Amino acid sequence: MKDDLYAQARDEVARFCFDEQVARVFPDMIRRSVPGYGTMIDMIGVFAARYARPGTRLYDLGSSLGAATLAMAKLVPHRDCEIIAVDNSPAMVEQAATILASEVPLVPVTQRCEDVRTTVLENASVVVLNFTLQFVPLEDRDALIQRIADALSPGDILVLSEKIRFPDDEEDALQQALHHAFKRNNGYSDLEISQKRTAIENVLIPETLAAHEARLTQAGFSRVHVWFRCFNFLSLVAIR
Repeated sequence: MKDDLYAQARDEVARFCFDEQVARVFPDMIRRSVPGYGTMIDMIGVFAARYARPGTRLYDLGSSLGAATLAMAKLVPHRDCEIIAVDNSPAMVEQAATILASEVPLVPVTQRCEDVRTTVLENASVVVLNFTLQFVPLEDRDALIQRIADALSPGDILVLSEKIRFPDDEEDALQQALHHAFKRNNGYSDLEISQKRTAIENVLIPETLAAHEARLTQAGFSRVHVWFRCFNFLSLVAIR
């Protein structure tokens, strides 16, 4: 279904949330809004195939409609693994359940409608935060990353995808302008871009790459690598 949530002018733009309206158009919204999203999803499956250990769990934290979950489920080589898909939006979890039911995952998938900040993490080898941390309150991010690090063993990984900001104001403005051009090329009008930006302001709070690297290192990850970047969107792999 086409994302036209912000196509009509609104007197007041409400704060963005992952409700039923967003869930219905989410695949189109994310594809037209995040450059390289499909590639990132596919490569999460590749990471899972390489790093999943037999008999462990793979966590998709902020799983939305289950795209990363399915990518991992298709490529995990160990049938005794389990994927835990966690999201706090009932609308997203419900629609993801319908999508997952139409697929035939090679490993068990368990859904949880829970807050990623408090969901139980145990026996993990791969954890994915795919454009999730940016929606977690700033004051809670250190604790979440530490909990993830504590749930992993040496050699295990966290895949962290985020929209970022740049410390240099000129570069930050350029990257934002390029991102808006990307959205226009995908059919969004200036009105839609402006209203979506208003809706998501102070809901999605981006940080710099340096801030992410420092947090991951402080939590105990031994290496942090940028494996994908396009404009102000990137994905990191952090190795425990």
